Amino acid sequence: MKLRYPAIGIAGAGVALALLLGFPASWKIAPVPEALAAVSNWQPAPLQKPAMPVQPLTVFAHTVVGLDTAGWMAEPPARPDFDLALLKTALPIETWSGTLSAGETLDSLLSTAGLSAPDRAEVALALAAEFDLRKLKPGYAVEVETSFSGTLRRVVLSVDAGVQIEAVFADEVATRKIVPEPDLVLRAAATTVETSIFVTLASADVPARFAVDLAEMLGGTVDFRRDLKGGERLQLMWREATLGDLVIRQPRLSFAALTVDEALYEIVWPDDNSGNATIFVDGELLRVFAQPVKGARLSSVYGNRRHPVFGDVRMHTGVDFAAPHGTPVYATAPGRISFIGRRGGYGRVVEIAHGSDTMTRYAHLSSVPEALAVGDRVAAGDPIGRVGATGTATGPNLHYEVRVDGRPTDPMSEERLAEAASAAETNPKALARLEDSRAQFSGLLDQDVATAMSERL
Repeated sequence: MKLRYPAIGIAGAGVALALLLGFPASWKIAPVPEALAAVSNWQPAPLQKPAMPVQPLTVFAHTVVGLDTAGWMAEPPARPDFDLALLKTALPIETWSGTLSAGETLDSLLSTAGLSAPDRAEVALALAAEFDLRKLKPGYAVEVETSFSGTLRRVVLSVDAGVQIEAVFADEVATRKIVPEPDLVLRAAATTVETSIFVTLASADVPARFAVDLAEMLGGTVDFRRDLKGGERLQLMWREATLGDLVIRQPRLSFAALTVDEALYEIVWPDDNSGNATIFVDGELLRVFAQPVKGARLSSVYGNRRHPVFGDVRMHTGVDFAAPHGTPVYATAPGRISFIGRRGGYGRVVEIAHGSDTMTRYAHLSSVPEALAVGDRVAAGDPIGRVGATGTATGPNLHYEVRVDGRPTDPMSEERLAEAASAAETNPKALARLEDSRAQFSGLLDQDVATAMSERL
């Protein structure tokens, strides 16, 4: 029984081999249909080169590739040589901006921006190179730029008058001050005095501080408390420095005209910021006032006032000119130096004697020329010191005072200290400036009226 199964397997294999080897060679294969044979023998036509113009292709602004007339494409372009510095500057950045609020510090604002303590310290050092951080005020804006990885790139501090302090952080820290160039715009206004010059200007949307400038120029000639009864005609033309819609500096008067008791008072200020305003009455030259500080702003006039430090009402024995620290101060008239030193609340002082009865005092000075000594003679316009805040002062300013026989008088009414302007060659020039100012004012006023009418229409 065990031998039967192997015998059967051997017999089967022999039959299969015999059938395979002995397959008749004369067997025929059925013929293939003609249609099927034609399909199997079909071949596509050779591909033709496309008919298209050959134009250069610019790749990465470095490699130019053209179509090869012998084939589809030229050899692949070489890898472009990338500018790594350009790639670095093109990296995406994140920008954060904020504004200092009352009581907030620069460090806390930068912390809100997400800067680390070392980065905040580096920013403070960089900005301090161009700006005194002790003078930071609420409202100043800060802009911070960082990369997506958090690396500090740039910080901009925007301060007064459109000035920006920019610090760029790269391999080296670079800081610069950006001072914009403002547009100078002339404005004009005509109004009628109401209860006072100050109230009139405020209601006419004119800088109210011009009331102080008018009091400075006409003091001693026109008593604003007694002579102004209401109904007086007032005309003003002034300059503004603007950045867009923002006025970035104190406006300065260029021309003023005031009618009082049928007398026409006109004042012309020069364009050179010298402060030497020319005053006319009914078209006749009255005087020229030479300021002790060129281009300064009159911040306080002669007379009773509320003291800015002590708060009580007391006599102000001179006039104050607000100006930046270190601005030169000049003698207003020829004389002899009678005192250099300190006098209580006046701080550092220079006094000049003009004859036997008149003296001018220049107070709150920050410094005095080393060569200047008591007994020296000075001429009008000679430098005798620099603006400061010594003594009792709330900020940099010059206190200018005139004393006659030891008693203070209004500097604006002291004609002997005004610049002589009655020389024959001076009058034609002064009158020509007056005519030019009148014409310019009329042109501006007509233009403003026309603009207002078109806007209403």
